[in-house]
Amino acid sequence: MGTQGPADNNSYARTTSIQEKTEKQKAIDDWLPITSSRNAKWWYSAFHNVTAMVGAGVLSLPYAMSELGWGPGVTVLVLSWIITLYTLWQMVEMHEMVPGKRFDRYHELGQYAFGEKLGLYIVVPQQLIVEVGVNIVYMVTGGKSLQKFHNTVCSDCKNIKLTYFIMIFASVHFVLSHLPNFNSISGVSLAAAVMSLSYSTIAWAASVDKGVKEDVQYGYKAKSTSGTVFNFFSALGDVAFAYAGHNVVLEIQATIPSTPEKPSKGPMWRGVVVAYIVVALCYFPVALIGYWMFGNSVDDNILITLKKPAWLIAMANMFVVIHVIGSYQIYAMPVFDMIETVMVKKLNFKPSRILRFVVRNIYVAFTMFVAITFPFFGGLLGFFGGFAFAPTTYFLPCIMWLAIYKPKRFGLSWWANWICIVLGLCLMILSPIGGLRTIIIQAKTYKFYS
Repeated sequence: MGTQGPADNNSYARTTSIQEKTEKQKAIDDWLPITSSRNAKWWYSAFHNVTAMVGAGVLSLPYAMSELGWGPGVTVLVLSWIITLYTLWQMVEMHEMVPGKRFDRYHELGQYAFGEKLGLYIVVPQQLIVEVGVNIVYMVTGGKSLQKFHNTVCSDCKNIKLTYFIMIFASVHFVLSHLPNFNSISGVSLAAAVMSLSYSTIAWAASVDKGVKEDVQYGYKAKSTSGTVFNFFSALGDVAFAYAGHNVVLEIQATIPSTPEKPSKGPMWRGVVVAYIVVALCYFPVALIGYWMFGNSVDDNILITLKKPAWLIAMANMFVVIHVIGSYQIYAMPVFDMIETVMVKKLNFKPSRILRFVVRNIYVAFTMFVAITFPFFGGLLGFFGGFAFAPTTYFLPCIMWLAIYKPKRFGLSWWANWICIVLGLCLMILSPIGGLRTIIIQAKTYKFYS
């Protein structure tokens, strides 16, 4: 009997230690932006996905069409819509495939599919490139749209440097970035989703009103074969960039409540379907009508090509600004979550407002600085689009699906996934080549901070 006491004490101490760890873990999860609020409705999923997906990339689609040509252009657009809807469905399904567990973050799913360390090494760098890349591009887009608004409304005013407009755009994020979690930015996201539909409609409706340009040409703009091929590759990246919402889809789904009777995949999928209908209503008219009206003389942002009526174009540019404010926040939230997780769990910082204030302000300042330094809009889209968007959007979910579910060889699911993987790999290899060439050409004539 005398030996029983220490054993009891040990097991009691162990139980207490586990409880303390679990309570500490729960307190951290309740503080982190992705897991702190789980009361979202299905329509939150709809407008978060629209805001994440229909970015400023839609305005470059007519330009992408001019570099792809009618046949390849329409094929790439339609195929991308189908493939990305399929891979998005896979991610929604995989969110809760282990009973009693939720993969709240992309890298958690990667770790389950590829192993604890390898999963992190595969997913986190790509996801960070996408999310930080999008935030930088949106800084440039927000600044350029503000500049266009200013120049349209006040054509006689003194020219102001793009740098200052990017700084004005960034100033909004120094405030908005302190909203704690996904649900707290739902109002901003809803406004952004409405704006994306509005400016897309203005872009194609104003193009129709303008009519087909005299001496319109649909041939490739580049004079040399190499130029045509590189532009084609770059345009593939533009299209990949336009379908980039997968990087935040698990994080969005994490905000929806879930029970064994009512899993989160039901409301999430309903929201995704609504979002994809809106995506089609935005993308296809803008891409096809924009190219049909202006041919290969269209700019890499169709609103720049449309100069009249001035009030309408000014309004559309303001809509773009409001939309990219929301989009920036949607893509920044998982980055904040990653940084704050490392600070609190690995470096043992105390979860506090001061920590959040410092981390988020430094991040916004960093994206602003890079955007001011390298504002090559078209080239950035092509480069980032292929380099990281293609894997995370087109084929990484398929590889995870094959690794986890192991579908029957040469069956329908097996073929579907392998076709997506092959097409995605082609996109990943080819489009950064074109994007990098565009950046190099633009950099030759560019003066820093001009």
